[in-house]
This record gives sequence, C-alpha cells and structure tokens, in this order.
Amino acid sequence: MKILQIKTAQNIIIDFSVANVFQRLLAFIVDNILKFSYIYFAINILNVRPFDSSLVGDSWSLRALDVLFFLPVTFYSLYSEILMNGQTLGKRLLKIKVINIDGFKPSITDFIIRWFLRIIDFNIFTLLFVYIASLGLSGQESILWMFFLCGKLVGFLSILFSENSQRFGDMIANTVVIAVKDEVQFSETILENIEEDYISTYPNVIKLSDNDARIIKETYKVALNNNDIKTLIKLRSKILEVTSIKCKHSSDKEFIDVILKDYNYYTQSM
Repeated sequence: MKILQIKTAQNIIIDFSVANVFQRLLAFIVDNILKFSYIYFAINILNVRPFDSSLVGDSWSLRALDVLFFLPVTFYSLYSEILMNGQTLGKRLLKIKVINIDGFKPSITDFIIRWFLRIIDFNIFTLLFVYIASLGLSGQESILWMFFLCGKLVGFLSILFSENSQRFGDMIANTVVIAVKDEVQFSETILENIEEDYISTYPNVIKLSDNDARIIKETYKVALNNNDIKTLIKLRSKILEVTSIKCKHSSDKEFIDVILKDYNYYTQSM
C-alpha cells in the first residue's frame, strides 16, 4: 500500500495510507449499484421513460425531463462527498475518504473540480452515448456497456499508475483518497484523559481547531520522545500567538499538557 507523507507546519511527518485501486474500484461499484438501482426503480416502478422518442410533446420539454431524471445520479458523488466529509456511501463502506493533499478537509471548490473532471476520468464516452441515445437510439444495450466500460478505464489506469493513486480530477483538485483507520488508539487521537472534576486553566484554548489540537499533540509527542527542547519552545510560542493566552506555567511540557486537556474539557462539554 502506498504511503502519503505530509509535513505539518511544525515539520512533523504524518503518514496516510493511500487507498489502492481495488478499494476505489469496489467503492465505485457500490456507488454505481446505487445509481442503477435508482434508474431501475424509476423506470420499472414509477414507469419513467427517459429518451423515449414515442412520447408526445415539445422536444425541449422532453429533453429537460430527461435531464431532471438523471440529476440525482449526475450529482451523486458531489453532494455525497460534500455532505459526508469526503465520502460517498461506497467510500464509507470501504473505509476510504477524500482529503486535501496537505492533509486537511477539501474545500467545496476542490470537491466541485474533482467531480467535474469525472467527465475526463470516467464519463467522456458515456456522454457520447447519452447524446446519441437522446436522438432516438434504442435496443443497443451492448453499445451502452461498451461505452460505459471504456469510459471508466481512463480513470482506472490513472489511479493504477500515478504516484499517489490519483485520477486526473484528483491531480487538478489537489486531493487524494486515503484509507481510514477503523480502530485508532486513544493516544493517536486529540482526546485526553481528564478527571470529572477537572478545572480548566486557559479558556482561550477554544480558539484552536480540532486540526490544531491534533498537530499540537503529534508535535508534542515527538518532541518528548526525542527530548527536543527547541521544538517545545516553538510549540508553546505558536500556541500563545494563536490563542493570546498568558502562560501560567514555567515548564513548556506542563503548559502544553494543560492546553491539550483544556481543549478537551471545553470541546467535550459543548
């Protein structure tokens, strides 16, 4: 499995396991089963007839109905990844997710870019077929499958041979798909053991984000293991700068330890 190494602002290296092509393929299959289930249900249960040239009516209105019919399928990946923090139902099942190449949550713009470029990665040939089918082509299911499979091959090969298993859309959007660890040790999270009667010291710690707390803890652990006094000093200075806290501890170690506990105290009680 490929490893993506990300260097934080504190020069700490964090390793992410990149999702391999087979994990992404299985997630892709699951998502497409859901899409085809929607189409099957609509056609066979609700009696919807997309691209039916025998229907009577204005051609533009009929084409508009065809477009509306396919909207949930067309935008499925986009709204799923935005609403589910970088995952579709298939990705969640396979325990993989989309992140920014720098390790953060992608912006909505990033999600839009990688979704739009599916046209190149997966759908260029399928779009050609849909256009032909809209002109009245019927009874050519074998051609549909040929176009569909050929269109998916572009993205598949890109994931297979690129350095970080990225398709073209990922490269342009600066995103990567990683494997999500199902079981994470307590010490590897931002959580801290705090007593029920714990009394906080620094209320301004709420100015930090979860990602800030994670980076602080990662940096703190590495600095302690290496007895790196300089990094502890820099870390304390950065925390003071961001939070505007007035330090009440003479020891960097005690200060950072209290900061992490205070952060957990306030965020868990909200």
